[in-house]
Amino acid sequence: MKFVDEARIHVEAGNGGRGASSFRREKFVPRGGPDGGDGGKGGDVVIAGKSNLTSLLDFRYKRIYRAEHGKNGSGRNKKGRDGKDITISVPLGTIVADDAGVTLCDVTKDGEVFIIARGGRGGKGNAHFATPTKRAPSQFQYGEEGEAKDLNLVLKLLADVGIAGLPNAGKSTLIAKLTDAKPKTGDYPFTTLTPNLGVYREEDEVVVIADIPGLVGGASQGRGLGITFLKHIERTGMLLLLLDTSSPDPLGDYEVLLHELSTYKAAMADKKRIVVLNKIDLVPAQDLVKWEKDLAVRGEEVMKVSALEGTGIEALKTVVRKKGAPRNVDG
Repeated sequence: MKFVDEARIHVEAGNGGRGASSFRREKFVPRGGPDGGDGGKGGDVVIAGKSNLTSLLDFRYKRIYRAEHGKNGSGRNKKGRDGKDITISVPLGTIVADDAGVTLCDVTKDGEVFIIARGGRGGKGNAHFATPTKRAPSQFQYGEEGEAKDLNLVLKLLADVGIAGLPNAGKSTLIAKLTDAKPKTGDYPFTTLTPNLGVYREEDEVVVIADIPGLVGGASQGRGLGITFLKHIERTGMLLLLLDTSSPDPLGDYEVLLHELSTYKAAMADKKRIVVLNKIDLVPAQDLVKWEKDLAVRGEEVMKVSALEGTGIEALKTVVRKKGAPRNVDG
């Protein structure tokens, strides 16, 4: 299924129904008074979080959402029926903003609901306007218009740990070893074209891990694919910076990653992180020792793995579970 993480939609809440102008007419009641009922309220537009959704793809095919109008009031003080609400389901992690860039809601929980556009109030019938001196008013109110808005939806995946690395660093292989994710992998750059989300479970705790398409130098100026998806690791509490030790310059790759993360948002470079040296089966041990020392001098915590062979994965799982802010789950 195609992954879509941004969409634009138009929503319209329902208008309120018109109040009625009516007079009581009964055979043995010669002086029947006004009995016009109120109009019904217009339906609301509601945003609801749904955990089994993973993309905003549906909004590419349907962009306009309208709630039902309230029904008009009628005689005998009968109130018009309220318009039905319309509920728009979105993936968890969806931010809804207006055209001014103001965030209207941030959907993070399954079943969480927000009224994003309110239906108009129903108009009053003429029964409301009777007074001791004005016993037969014909006055009534029209219903109020419902709110109409253009909305921008942005999906930012909810994960505890994010994996960032250059193309072909082994991110997809690593997330497959750490979690239940089954991403496409291959020995060529840009295997990952969309974010992958996986869950690492240990007893009653889970850690949600996300990896994004590989970053390249100049990504913050629009090169490559990764910058488009960096928003999906914005919310993570910890980052794994994955370095390919078989590359010509692993420490240079580290500098590129830090630069691109901080250029995207300064706070990204300040997140808690672990530098993971991958493909350690392909390089001499003395080189690993040198790189580990150089990174330690820069204040980095370093772990060494071979994601393909599984070396060091269990130790990394332990650290991820300890530092990745696991979530408690039932059962």
